[in-house]
Amino acid sequence: MLNKFVPIEEIEVLGRELRSEGKKIVLANGAFDMLHVGHIRYLNGAKEWGDVLVVAVNSDISVRKLKGSNRPVIPDKERVEIVSSLEMVDYVTLFDEEDVRRVITLLKPDVHAKGTDYTPDSVPEAELVNSLGGKVVIVGDPKDHSTTYLLKKLREVVCK
Repeated sequence: MLNKFVPIEEIEVLGRELRSEGKKIVLANGAFDMLHVGHIRYLNGAKEWGDVLVVAVNSDISVRKLKGSNRPVIPDKERVEIVSSLEMVDYVTLFDEEDVRRVITLLKPDVHAKGTDYTPDSVPEAELVNSLGGKVVIVGDPKDHSTTYLLKKLREVVCK
């Protein structure tokens, strides 16, 4: 499954190759810590917008910056392996930054898919995506699922 993994240093070349083949590239991103149905619905929705789905996974460094020192629960190499095993995912990369702007700049996706916790106007990277000729779409089901919620529920069950 890790044959889907593309180091960040090679993502620009991948983008050029896919575009030269006439492929429409969709980028999705996230921590994907404790995979749940919301992740699956998000990725399935993203895949519908193009030919190739590239998923940028936040590294452990990135997740700690965003979620705190007790996260992630699952190490990045394992999260990459899990995401790589999903049928709708064509390629996976790993990034250390707090946002996905560097990946967007290198890959130049046709579509940047974000979850329903965003609106087209609230996506932080929207201006960059648009300036590169891409578009932002909102996909997936309502944000009723989260790793944070699952961890809270697990604590309740374990600590009873």
